[in-house]
Amino acid sequence: QDTEHTAAQHLKKIKIKITMMRLTKPTLFTNMPVTCEDRDLPGDLFVRLMKDDPSTVKGAETLILGEMLTLPQNFGNIFLGETFSSYISVHNDSNQIVKDILVKADLQTSSQRLNLSASNSAVSELKPECCIDDVIHHEVKEIGTHILVCAVSYTTQMGEKLYFRKFFKFQVLKPLDVKTKFYNAETDEVFLEAQIQNITTSPMFMEKVSLEPSMMYNVTELNSVESTFGKMSYLQPLDTRQYLYCLKPKPEFAEKAGVIKGVTVIGKLDIVWKTNLGERGRLQTSQLQRMAPGYGDVRLSLELIPDTVSLEEPFDITCKITNCSERTMDLELEMCNTRSVHWCGVSGRQLGKLSPNASLSIPLTLLSSVQGLQSISGLRLTDTFLKRTYEYDDIAQVCVNHVSSR
Repeated sequence: QDTEHTAAQHLKKIKIKITMMRLTKPTLFTNMPVTCEDRDLPGDLFVRLMKDDPSTVKGAETLILGEMLTLPQNFGNIFLGETFSSYISVHNDSNQIVKDILVKADLQTSSQRLNLSASNSAVSELKPECCIDDVIHHEVKEIGTHILVCAVSYTTQMGEKLYFRKFFKFQVLKPLDVKTKFYNAETDEVFLEAQIQNITTSPMFMEKVSLEPSMMYNVTELNSVESTFGKMSYLQPLDTRQYLYCLKPKPEFAEKAGVIKGVTVIGKLDIVWKTNLGERGRLQTSQLQRMAPGYGDVRLSLELIPDTVSLEEPFDITCKITNCSERTMDLELEMCNTRSVHWCGVSGRQLGKLSPNASLSIPLTLLSSVQGLQSISGLRLTDTFLKRTYEYDDIAQVCVNHVSSR
């Protein structure tokens, strides 16, 4: 009994303490200026005090802006895409040496458990008043509740194996609201409009907003107009910025009409920003998908058309006819005049057989008898195999001028 009592007293003297702190960058100190009129009782007393205050900016003492840095006073917010950094310290508060100390840090999310420890090997011994320090980093990729679990196991001099844990709970918030819209052109081009809104409480510097296209497309950014965003790409809280991209199918896929018709995956947005003193964040959207346009059995598009033509003078266009069905067609072309636009050539001519997913380019000539913006209509394609007619109106618009453009 005396031996057990002595061992119990011996164990009570052993105390291992674990400390967890989030590592964040400092912020600029802000002061609340107090001013008054010169004719008031204090006179220029408040002004002289502000000028003597070392935290104020010289020449701008009345602004709520400081030139000194201050340490974070609270945990702060953690946003999706940022890097969460934490300092973990295990300290031996006792007067005895402990052995085989193993410190393990896990991050528990709603879907997974991640090991963030820099090393999974045990420390042989920890002397009194000494500590084991570790800094962990993790790029946050999920929204919602996160729990940092720090577990410490060690062995006392009496051979007793002890173990304890400490939990650190925090919320990950959404920094940006991203909305996308797709526009399908008459050709195989696809235009993507991305609306990005800053839903945090601090301004952001948008370092990069790019579109990584799928394997079937090449992308062109249409965001080079400096007067739109200015030289500095700052996004204030609750402000929204629009980005536009044009995607064109690669040549090896553009010839396969059936492949492009069924493509719904366009690519994903890659967004990089910086906040406060340069903290970097990055988000990648999931694969963006569009609703594939339905062309029916036969698709008619324009490869070449002038923007402006002269009144009562012939002009040329080039039409592309694509067989989007799974059967061979025998096509016949018929041209019907309208009140303003007249077709020049023979109507009812045979185009021949067109295999599935094959295309055919046809040059045509027109003449307009009315000025203004005129619509090109009146093309009819008939499949002589099934006796089925496909009508195409409002194919495109052309501006007709009275003065000759030549």
